[in-house]
Amino acid sequence: MAIRNVVQVGDDVLRKKCFAVARFDEKLATLLDDMKDTVRREEGAGLAAPQVGVLRRAVVIDVEEGFFELVNPVIVQAKGEQIGYEGCLSVRGRRGVVRRPMEVTVEFFDRFGKPQKLTARGFFARAVCHELDHLDGVLYIDKAESVERVRD
Repeated sequence: MAIRNVVQVGDDVLRKKCFAVARFDEKLATLLDDMKDTVRREEGAGLAAPQVGVLRRAVVIDVEEGFFELVNPVIVQAKGEQIGYEGCLSVRGRRGVVRRPMEVTVEFFDRFGKPQKLTARGFFARAVCHELDHLDGVLYIDKAESVERVRD
């Protein structure tokens, strides 16, 4: 396991649509392990594969509800609405106000290729939406109602 470099806004990889994961193998396991180490080192709530330069549909989320690995995730249901601040490990020194669903249900695969489903609420739902946006080349600053600078 290793800490990977987090790509910063301005790098083209963050604006590209990711490819589905086709092989659930040791290479995927290493990517997910490295992403876990990286998000924890950076003290983030989540990390998507393109943020470490890999154009695959894989994210990790580390929130109060636990640690989650989502491979080829798809939001199948969204309910309600919340508005709140978001930041991003790839957009240092800024935060923005973003409107997101209050609850989302996501279908995905685990690292072994087994189908999974989860429902996330509140901040967890915000984190899921934020990370899944990365898989389509979308950053929170694209959706933000306002963005401000903050001290690191």
